[in-house]
Amino acid sequence: MAITLHKGDLPAGLSFGSSVAVDTETLGLNPHRDPLCVVQLSAGDGNAHIVQLDRGTYNAPNLRALMGDPDVLKIFHFARFDVAMMQRYLGVVTSPVYCTKIASKLVRTYTDRHGLKDLSRELVNVDMSKQQQSSDWGAEKLSDAQLAYAASDVTHLHEIKRILDRMLAREGRTELAKACFAFLPVRAALDLAGWPEEDIFAH
Repeated sequence: MAITLHKGDLPAGLSFGSSVAVDTETLGLNPHRDPLCVVQLSAGDGNAHIVQLDRGTYNAPNLRALMGDPDVLKIFHFARFDVAMMQRYLGVVTSPVYCTKIASKLVRTYTDRHGLKDLSRELVNVDMSKQQQSSDWGAEKLSDAQLAYAASDVTHLHEIKRILDRMLAREGRTELAKACFAFLPVRAALDLAGWPEEDIFAH
């Protein structure tokens, strides 16, 4: 696996094909307090591109263009959070999206374990380490361990998606999943606007 670190933005002309696996690293889980630090991407070829963002300016036009490209499917795990962070810090509505966590909840109803580590172990027989998850992603220089962790979060998402797609089709829930994915940018906007917990569809 090759890991390429980019400072500030993706290089112009870099193509990920029709779909790209994406994840983010932040300084916490509050989008209004905790900055977006890193975005990692993979074309599903076993290689990863890590973008260490210029905090404060977030001048990443190539990354923004990719996130908003209607012809490139963005594959996330727990897209709700990542899409919100993209909206908050990069000013882009990420679309179209696919969320492996939502797909898992729709078809793996035999378990309540829907984390990426659980999916990787069961579906693709990969035991992921989460040791660097809570490390300092705002550091000026990322460690080799951080880069390896960031890469591992995206390099298996394409394969996981393929397996989940078969399960969705088997259970007759493909269209329901697609509707959920299409709503994700709106769900992220609601989170940012002050409705992260309240169910606006409730009575």
